[in-house]
Amino acid sequence: MRIKPLKLRDVSFGNQWFDEVQDRWLYDDFKNNALWRENWISFDCAHYEPEQNRVYLGITSFSSEIFKAYDRALGKFVDLGFDRVADRFDAKFHRSLVKAPDGCLYAAVALLHDVDRFLEAPGSPVIRYDPRTAELRRIPPPMPNAYIQAVDIDAAGNRLYCLCFPPEKLFYMDLATAEVRDLGLIGTGIDGLAQGENLIVDDEGCVWCNWSLTRAWQSSPGPDAVRLCKFDPKADRMIFYQKGLPWPDGRYGTVKPEAYFNFHDGFLYASGANGSLYRIDTESGEAQFLFTPTPDRPSRLTSMVGCGNDAAYGVTGRAGNCELMRVNYKAGTFEKLAPVRDEAGCAMWQCHHMVAAGKDTLYLCENDNPYRSSYLWEVQL
Repeated sequence: MRIKPLKLRDVSFGNQWFDEVQDRWLYDDFKNNALWRENWISFDCAHYEPEQNRVYLGITSFSSEIFKAYDRALGKFVDLGFDRVADRFDAKFHRSLVKAPDGCLYAAVALLHDVDRFLEAPGSPVIRYDPRTAELRRIPPPMPNAYIQAVDIDAAGNRLYCLCFPPEKLFYMDLATAEVRDLGLIGTGIDGLAQGENLIVDDEGCVWCNWSLTRAWQSSPGPDAVRLCKFDPKADRMIFYQKGLPWPDGRYGTVKPEAYFNFHDGFLYASGANGSLYRIDTESGEAQFLFTPTPDRPSRLTSMVGCGNDAAYGVTGRAGNCELMRVNYKAGTFEKLAPVRDEAGCAMWQCHHMVAAGKDTLYLCENDNPYRSSYLWEVQL
């Protein structure tokens, strides 16, 4: 196995994040500081397109350089010309880069600015990129002033499902007609975000995410507030399950799902509780705890990719101590394979998304590194 960081930017910030930046700087401070504006980046989402042999990348950047590709044949990053259509509030593609039946990639812009700019900022456009022609188009914001954290495609319905923040609202856009359907709120912001990192479409065309209770008559929403929900296009309605992910130790309450996965085996899978994995029955919404791969230190499990034979690759751990693992989701078992670091000891801070390029190569999106610009990690299995 060979693990290598691919560096779009290679700038160290030392401890400045903790000494000066954390809990002090505002959006404009980053925008006005050339060092951080041009060099502090995160790789937040990826899509591999085999015909071009490219990994398309959604990036966080205060300079609005948020859409690039890594050309595997050339062995270098390629600019896609996003600056030609960029707005100054375009800050990142979070978990929102997907391929539609028309062969084009669709993405949406997530938010970094604060609510004092809400009416000034236009809202997230939908970005349409044709990898065959390199045509890049900016579709006007479907929800004015609101920005989009995550998208997924229902290929059969030709719908782009979108999850906003703020407010936490779910909607879809018909890709043929550009018609928008508002599906309502999934959270009110009490006690934090309801949503996790992504949303997911199951094999029946239902789109899943989290929702949260408000319980406005008491001091907090309670230990069982975060639950599962889905929009069922056949029934044409939201279904709010009165249940969620259980705690691994059996205590009362629910766990906030961090990410969702569909391996097309009739179930959905979700992570939460320090990177634990759960299996979800898509009819009842009942969730079963499977395992916690790294219980003894801070961890997450935000992305996995299927690799055949009821198995998937994922990354466990965080804060500079990450490990690649192979998961048998049917059996509910896992095997740790290797730390995500190169031969010189450079280590991944945390993994936000990952994709496979063929059978033997993975690309891991590192994000939110407080010490240096984040890297795209190439793993040759």
